[in-house]
Amino acid sequence: MSTGADGPGPVAHGTTRDATHDATHDATQGATQDATRAARSPAASPWERVRRWPWWAHVLLLYVASRAFAAAVFVWTSGVQEANLWTDAHPDYQPFVALMYDGSWYRQVAEQGYPSELPRGADGLVQQNAWAFFPLFPMLVRGLMELTGGTWVVLAPTVALLLGAGAALVVHQAVVHGAPRAVAARPGLPLATVALVCAFPTSAVLQVAYTESLALLLVASALLLLVRRRYAWTALVVLALGLTRAVALPMAAVVVVHLAVRWWRTRRGEDDLRPAGTAGLAALAVWAGVSGFAWPAVCGWRTGVPDGYLQTQEAWRGVREVVPFSGWGYVPQFWLGDRGPWLTVAGFLLVAAVLLVPAAWRLGPELHTWGAAYVVYILAVIEPGSSLARFLLLAFPLGAVTAGVVTRPAWARRVWFGAVLALMLGLQVLWIRQMWEFNPGGDWPP
Repeated sequence: MSTGADGPGPVAHGTTRDATHDATHDATQGATQDATRAARSPAASPWERVRRWPWWAHVLLLYVASRAFAAAVFVWTSGVQEANLWTDAHPDYQPFVALMYDGSWYRQVAEQGYPSELPRGADGLVQQNAWAFFPLFPMLVRGLMELTGGTWVVLAPTVALLLGAGAALVVHQAVVHGAPRAVAARPGLPLATVALVCAFPTSAVLQVAYTESLALLLVASALLLLVRRRYAWTALVVLALGLTRAVALPMAAVVVVHLAVRWWRTRRGEDDLRPAGTAGLAALAVWAGVSGFAWPAVCGWRTGVPDGYLQTQEAWRGVREVVPFSGWGYVPQFWLGDRGPWLTVAGFLLVAAVLLVPAAWRLGPELHTWGAAYVVYILAVIEPGSSLARFLLLAFPLGAVTAGVVTRPAWARRVWFGAVLALMLGLQVLWIRQMWEFNPGGDWPP
């Protein structure tokens, strides 16, 4: 497996690359010095000074502001929360975001590990158990608990919050390096993408004891490393992703497309993909597929039940079977009656439209493929329900598509972006208030 881009080829190529690097370095250094002088200038307004901060400061400022907004909504919602399975009535912020819903399952994994045998009911069917929850996030928190003496309630949301900050930074760079045409067409697209990810209705989970922060960081990192041809690091990140969420399989499709694009560009004389590089990328695609089955294999090995993970997943379903796309037949009809199939088709067409508009094709092939492959994958493997909106958070390239739909004139671009941002923030308030508050009389998980 190649550890980076294939060999540099002729000396002249390397010379050009060095010259380009020097020119880029000089330009960047000069721009940084100009920005520093302008920021220190007495005539510069506070807004101008903030605008001239480095990109990472903008990303972190945006992330902190969005998390403070979500935290305020969580606190408001906890004020009306009744006593439930996990917390007392009106819990404080940290227990509310650390223990509710799946947070307690991850806490169980961190504090007790996984059962050696699958629990079964009187009917012999596997019951809900910790094997449905992947280990990397809770084991990371457990390590910090042992190192610091801190508790799950304090450390789990804190770790998720910090991982989310890292994810926001990497998402920005993934758009910069993975979608140059889109960035050229829509100035400010990387930061706009981060803003839409942070405002996404379910982005509140970036600060709760869930795996979304870590998964988003790993997905964005894998795409960035692949685009930059750091293939060995990509393999490591994809393995970590396979131990975080059941979403590593679509990454295999991204690697295949990356390989196909490099092969085609080599035929046109625009790349230099050699046989060793081809074999390495093919091995990386296979590795991504293996990573997608790593945790189910561990579950089967530890419990002695080869399909133990599948049986565990079935315990959460209304119909105890996992057949690709089958849930889209009975679930929409259960919720919406005769309108269900028609609304399902309309939803599929809307998703297809987002993936096919010009703004989507302006993305690089890796980001575009991830958006399409991931959406198709989750539609195939999940039972559609209240968690679907949360799963869509990992399809962050669709945020770049949304922000890039309108490119000019500038005022129209700003109006479009502002309207989408306001809509998402409003839906985020609605999601926290309606989904995170648990109704002891019966409720659906977020």
